Amino acid sequence: MMCHRIGIHRSCGPGRSAFCCWIVLASLLCALPCVIAAAASSEQMEWIRVSDEQDGFVFAESDRDFTPWGFNYDHDEQGRLLEDYWASQWPKVEEDFREMKQLGANVVRVHLQLGKFLDGPQTANRASLDRLTRLVKLAERLRLYLDLTGLGCYHKQDVPAWYDRLAEKERWRVQARFWEAIAARCATSPAVFCYDLMNEPVAPAADRRPGEWLGPDFAGKHFVQFVSLTPAGRPRPAIARRWIQGLSAAIRKHDRRHLITVGLVPWSLDRPGLTSGFVPEEIVDKLDFISVHLYPKTSGIKEAMKTLDGFSVGKPVVIEETFPLKCSLPELEQFIQESRGTACGWIGFYWGKTPEECRRSNRIQDALMLGWLELFAKQAKAVVK
Repeated sequence: MMCHRIGIHRSCGPGRSAFCCWIVLASLLCALPCVIAAAASSEQMEWIRVSDEQDGFVFAESDRDFTPWGFNYDHDEQGRLLEDYWASQWPKVEEDFREMKQLGANVVRVHLQLGKFLDGPQTANRASLDRLTRLVKLAERLRLYLDLTGLGCYHKQDVPAWYDRLAEKERWRVQARFWEAIAARCATSPAVFCYDLMNEPVAPAADRRPGEWLGPDFAGKHFVQFVSLTPAGRPRPAIARRWIQGLSAAIRKHDRRHLITVGLVPWSLDRPGLTSGFVPEEIVDKLDFISVHLYPKTSGIKEAMKTLDGFSVGKPVVIEETFPLKCSLPELEQFIQESRGTACGWIGFYWGKTPEECRRSNRIQDALMLGWLELFAKQAKAVVK
């Protein structure tokens, strides 16, 4: 290459200074891409791993602490799921991701619907996988880490009829194919923080009707799914372990590096009353870290902390969902502060409206979101290093 030979100007004599300046400038411009490439290379995103002490996360190369602090990007301000608009409104996705970054997030949790990524029991949807690849590249550019939560069936009308007709064994095989397709696309990117196998899975305590895989809806969406329709004489935690083991093996065929977790309801603890069967102590050895969804209640911070302590079973704990849904903003702030001794990550919600847009609105829900986003941005300065 000739672009490093900027010493050529030394041979210039009187009257040739302008020409020589152009030579120098051209040489510097020639060298500029090399300099930019070197700088970009030195600032590549680091992979995330669990700390040696198993109490948090670190950047794999520098060994600096990493604290997940971010948003669930589960739907937009109109209630639409990501796959409803990312094909026709990609600029909106980019804009929302930039807004989350500006608010101080370092993690974005996205929810992928099985029916959008599989056209049939054995056929992946290439267009959706291509858009996922594009999303990962966007995260890399913005230096945001992705919590990829899969197997979503939030909108019942979008769940394929063939999927609900499957028996347990075949359904698990299809779920494994989903995760194989996702892992094959994402294995080489450091921008993936983790794979969350499913949002709020439940192992049944009793037989359920054929095709009754979804729990009750909440605000028009089904967030809870059953991984089986019958215990068939099996302990519920055994069902959970086997299910996690099978999906993790599917991921590890293509990706042996990214972390694996599962989003647990707070009633997963082995206590009297309603339980999910996904008992933390029984499944922790099959996961890289524990994720729990906790919404403190008014005057219930002590109770929320007691629940959180139940998920501290020897591996990092991330509060993967939290929000002032059932408590005041000051109480949520108190909960985040007090939970720092147990949790090592917090993920709230962002639905596509900036604080400025919420401030101009006269809707109660926007006022609530504004308070949350202001709290998030304030806390980010202390949490994200």
